[in-house]
Amino acid sequence: MSASARITAPTPSDIRARKGGDPLVSLTAYTTPMAQMMDDHVDIVLVGDSVGMVLHGLPDTLGVTMDMMCLHGAAVKRGLARAMMVVDMPFGSYEESPEQAFRNAARLMRETGAAAVKLEGGVAMADTIRFLTARSIPVMAHIGLTPQAINTLGGYKVQGRGEDRDRVLDDAKAVEKAGAFAVVLEKVPASLADDITDQVAIPTIGIGASAGCDGQILVVDDMLGLFTAFKPKFAKRYATLGADGGAAIAAYATEVRARSFPAPEHVFADEVPTT
Repeated sequence: MSASARITAPTPSDIRARKGGDPLVSLTAYTTPMAQMMDDHVDIVLVGDSVGMVLHGLPDTLGVTMDMMCLHGAAVKRGLARAMMVVDMPFGSYEESPEQAFRNAARLMRETGAAAVKLEGGVAMADTIRFLTARSIPVMAHIGLTPQAINTLGGYKVQGRGEDRDRVLDDAKAVEKAGAFAVVLEKVPASLADDITDQVAIPTIGIGASAGCDGQILVVDDMLGLFTAFKPKFAKRYATLGADGGAAIAAYATEVRARSFPAPEHVFADEVPTT
């Protein structure tokens, strides 16, 4: 393949330029095989801190560490050729100061090959976003329901209803002004998501928001039916792989106990068969 024909993933600038264009498609991934599966179909692969709940059995995202994000980010990167990879900054890795955020964001990008990082927060994180982007760290923002703040938000509640609407809108404008190239809107009323999409010049990526956003993201294990501990309203299931996998494991166990597996075609003879 010639250099001019090589596949290149979009950059954060390319994603920003998609504002108002064809919808951006995004999913989470945590492993190489899953990244390979989605690479031809999505624009952005997010290595989300949801990995703590989906793969590690944690009750929320607060226990996720930098080491975990680096490990899974590097694994996902090995499975990608076309899609842009963004890695979540875990709880406690950026809130203390812009300098702390830079050290950890630089580590994530260096150890995983990520094109950008994602962090949660609006007005309160604007200075940090500005600090990072001024130092060559592209930032995807995340406002509305911010899972790392569930203890202060009172759980996984819709954000931006009633008098809270202006707060979320202010968050969106703040992260845009600070230099974020895109913003995730999680669990906000559809009308608010539409207003934000109209009023900011960067792409909005919805999860439990509105079809009018510039793009959408889901946790891949939710949409494939692999994670079944709970099902958010916005997590449409496009497959039931968890149930299918459970049935397959049950069938395997039955055959082993009945000694019908392995069958003759699954074992080896004393002599090499002749052809």
